[in-house]
Amino acid sequence: MAASTSTWQQIKTFPKSARLFLLATIINGIIFSTWQLFFNFFILARGFEKDFLGLINSVPWIAGLVLGIPLGMLSDRIGRKPAMLIGLAMSITGMGLQLFVQSKVLLILVAFIGGTGNSLYFISQAPFMMKVSQTDNRALMFSLNFGLSTLAGALGNMFAGQMPGWFGILLRIPADSAQAFQSVLLVSVILGLFALIPISLLKEPKKIDNHLIKSNQWDLLKQTMQKGFTWKLVLPEMLLGFGAAITIPYMNLYFSETFQVNSNLLGVVFSLSALFVGIGSIIGPRLVKFFNSKIRVVVLTQASSIIFLLILGFSPYLWLAVVGFLLRGVLMNMAVPLYNAFCMENVAEHEQGVVNSLISNAWTAGWAIGPFLSGLIQIRYGFQPLFLITASIYCLSILSTWVFFSKYEKNLLENNSKLAMDQV
Repeated sequence: MAASTSTWQQIKTFPKSARLFLLATIINGIIFSTWQLFFNFFILARGFEKDFLGLINSVPWIAGLVLGIPLGMLSDRIGRKPAMLIGLAMSITGMGLQLFVQSKVLLILVAFIGGTGNSLYFISQAPFMMKVSQTDNRALMFSLNFGLSTLAGALGNMFAGQMPGWFGILLRIPADSAQAFQSVLLVSVILGLFALIPISLLKEPKKIDNHLIKSNQWDLLKQTMQKGFTWKLVLPEMLLGFGAAITIPYMNLYFSETFQVNSNLLGVVFSLSALFVGIGSIIGPRLVKFFNSKIRVVVLTQASSIIFLLILGFSPYLWLAVVGFLLRGVLMNMAVPLYNAFCMENVAEHEQGVVNSLISNAWTAGWAIGPFLSGLIQIRYGFQPLFLITASIYCLSILSTWVFFSKYEKNLLENNSKLAMDQV
């Protein structure tokens, strides 16, 4: 009870803008979970082939990969609130248009527009959270943004799963028809418009070092990329993204083909995973306080997750594989917002958008390559080698995080403590 009270007390220290931002996070979590659940079915029900489905799903990632750095610089220049408003509006518009355009070329175009907006929105989030949080509540702010999105997604999936049947009855059409799926997705797009309201109402704190924003953003990019510290922040995330992309997108196929799990049970397992991840992300900040270190918690939780990843991949029993799946997910994802907070804390404000876009691009690059390689390995050798490869890459990511930042963070904390003592 004390833990929850302490967490609630911290939440009450957030300014109004932070709470409005988290409200938008909840709305978006519901929307995007519904979209991810039914968009594939909608495209296939319209008569498109699976190869085009794969292409249309890749386009938003390609948009983020190609435009991530310019979008980060744009966010630095115009401010986080305008960037989030523009990005969210573009994302919702792109989603809505995909429901009505018929041409493949136009579908790819509007998916690219939506992906561009989505990238601008998410790239701007971490720098904004830095502005509306303080040292003592920052880890909670980042974790709540991650956890509430996941929990809202789990709730959205439970509710949205019933909607095709409702529309089937209402419109007297098959529940698995393109029109039924289109109706569900249209509802999610309309609800998405409500996320614009809290974003438009929040107030962005003034830039502390506005004069440092370069008139030529490319000079800022070049200056930032010349710093070795920038690449130390990027490398662990690039490895992590590549390792995850080899295995994680195929978890549904793994359970289905290895244990013959039906779709209903699979839905329950994935909903439980989302619930666990959401709860775990809220527990993360308490571990940071206990260990007085973000890096220790990141390394500890990620390293522990590898044990359960291997249990998941090599267990002969379904129940044990499910346990491995759930605990792997919560431990690995618990570290995500903590590492993001650490990165933003150790980057100058005028560089946060650029650095965040570099980190995002590193993750996206892994996801652009990993699934393709994974498919080749699955055809020849099955699933088990994938788990070994992912575990090995995860180890490299965790090792680089520890080598780069353990002593750095320790010295930083000691210096801050000495500074506080001197001020007293």
